[in-house]
Amino acid sequence: MQLLLRRLYNGGFNHLKRTSSLLCKAPRAVGHPSLTRSCSVAAAKLSSEDATPDPAHELQRHQHHDSHMSAYQDFAKANDEYVATFGDKGNLPLPPSKKLLIVTCMDARLNPYAYLGIKEGEAHIVRNAGGVAKEALRSIVISQRLLGTREIAVFHHTGCGMVTFDTPKLRALVKESDPGNEALAGAVDEIDFLEFQSLEDSVREDVKFLQENPLVLPGTKVTGWVYEVETGKIHRIV
Repeated sequence: MQLLLRRLYNGGFNHLKRTSSLLCKAPRAVGHPSLTRSCSVAAAKLSSEDATPDPAHELQRHQHHDSHMSAYQDFAKANDEYVATFGDKGNLPLPPSKKLLIVTCMDARLNPYAYLGIKEGEAHIVRNAGGVAKEALRSIVISQRLLGTREIAVFHHTGCGMVTFDTPKLRALVKESDPGNEALAGAVDEIDFLEFQSLEDSVREDVKFLQENPLVLPGTKVTGWVYEVETGKIHRIV
């Protein structure tokens, strides 16, 4: 162990990345938890002492690491199970039967099909960060003008990440990930991330935006709701 650690010190950061990985795997193979812990500590110490972190390199490293844990590997099996009970869904008509469009957040905890009792073929569901109506407008126009929807329900939710930041801070965060990248900086500066501070006010503002927008068909019924991630309950705001 001591000899190997000395080699890590002398070999530089590239050698560290290769050898520390092997070092950390070895104790697991022979079943010594204490060695695994000491290995992790040693590797972390060497990494911090021998290398100056580069944000861009760190981002690439994490992306590479994440690729080995990708969820796509489960797709085929899950799809086989879905296909086995697919039934006659292939015959559903293209226009949603309830003539309903729902705008809601991309939050992974939200399942509007389940908490609203909606089935395939009944409604359009447009999702984006925060469930913001302004960002959903393109889809709304297509849904109404080409596919016959005549009712819109806006759903925001408790515990939403959109109340935790503002656009200038997020722009700065993106720029800091790759300093000096002018193309990235220019691109992120063009984005308004449409954050909000008050949950209920954001629902009211979105409903008002849709009611007054000339691209939304006159007579469209627009309602606004809040979904509670803590309980699964929904509350109408407007």
